[in-house]
Amino acid sequence: MRPFLAWLTAGLVCAYAAVLHHGYWEKGKRFNDYLKEHGVPLSILQGISKEDRVYLSEIRSRYPYFELLDTNGTLEQALIPISKEMQISLVRKRDGNYTFDIIPIVYTTQQHTAHIEIVHSLYRDIVAQTQNKSLASKTVRTLKGVIDTRRLHKGDTIDILYRIGIRNGLVHGEAELLAMRLKQGKEVRFICVDEEGRGCIDGKRRERYTVTKRTKSVTLKRYVQRATQGFIFPLRHPVVTSSFSYRRWHPILHRYRPHHGTDFRARYGTPLYAVADGRVSYAGWMRGYGKVVKIRHAGGYESLYAHQSRIRVRRGQRVRQGQIIGYAGSTGRSTGPHLHFGLTKNGRWIDPMRVLGKGKRRIRTKRVIGYKDIPVIRYRTVTVKGCEAKKRALMQALRQEERVKLPRSSKLSIPIRK
Repeated sequence: MRPFLAWLTAGLVCAYAAVLHHGYWEKGKRFNDYLKEHGVPLSILQGISKEDRVYLSEIRSRYPYFELLDTNGTLEQALIPISKEMQISLVRKRDGNYTFDIIPIVYTTQQHTAHIEIVHSLYRDIVAQTQNKSLASKTVRTLKGVIDTRRLHKGDTIDILYRIGIRNGLVHGEAELLAMRLKQGKEVRFICVDEEGRGCIDGKRRERYTVTKRTKSVTLKRYVQRATQGFIFPLRHPVVTSSFSYRRWHPILHRYRPHHGTDFRARYGTPLYAVADGRVSYAGWMRGYGKVVKIRHAGGYESLYAHQSRIRVRRGQRVRQGQIIGYAGSTGRSTGPHLHFGLTKNGRWIDPMRVLGKGKRRIRTKRVIGYKDIPVIRYRTVTVKGCEAKKRALMQALRQEERVKLPRSSKLSIPIRK
């Protein structure tokens, strides 16, 4: 039986006369310090692969970790989260030695409703009535995008439908907003929350689009229109072979590992392009990634191009969007020629497919002498997919007067980093 399943069996805990504890990882605390506190030999670090050592610095302080201690205070088992989906597992064997592994986190997802009456301020009232700072922060941020929160007065009410993860009786991760109903006097408004966390009143959202207006001109000009915003794909005709995931079955290691990037199909020698303007921050060999190029971009972004056969840029070089920076290959730990593309924002891995393809290079030619095309911005109202289902779920919960609240203990609230 796996360690995290063993903890859920009360009989096993009683048989070993062990006690389950939990806590929150201190900011700045190192994994070495944790091993010393519990008398775990530091020699265990020698058996950890270089790839897994990277995750020792990514332990989450806002997620609870769990310890199983015997009557003498000896650590029997420990589960320490490194993300919402994966965790470090330490298990003490019969000979007194410890095993190290990275395994998936098992948790359940529950749907709750919260009835909030405005007394002081929106944030303070949500925290006071739910003991959930994550829910309060997300609600305030979402409402600011659709209404003037300064017009909320004492006596106004908000009904919130949200989803939260529960692990061993404690809150796991942050709250996910689904829908809200706002009552201001006699006015009632339904606000749907889409997948990106944006609020939409009555399931509708104003969307900006561009149309082309033809005006008179006296020139004939052929030019390349560069994308001023967004990222282009790092290669032509992109085909995804493996998506971004916090828990992917590794084809070589045959274990679950986070996959912080997107794999694209590419033949050997396929040109690789810079997804946006930037400066090369690294160009060389990088462990299992093989030959790698990393480029820093504006807005806190940094892109990574791995498993290259040949690198065409050097560290410190300025590159333009669409410039060739290398060629696809199969260097490092790879099952065949392909491109592993990663993207970070402010030092955190994000799914590249959320931003790739938003910027494109196009060659435009004004074929009619004496005329030119000018883009004009216009707005239209679109219906957000899935809002009707969320509205029905919220209204059904309100009709049944289901007010399921999390325990008010401060240990179960989600800590917000200051």
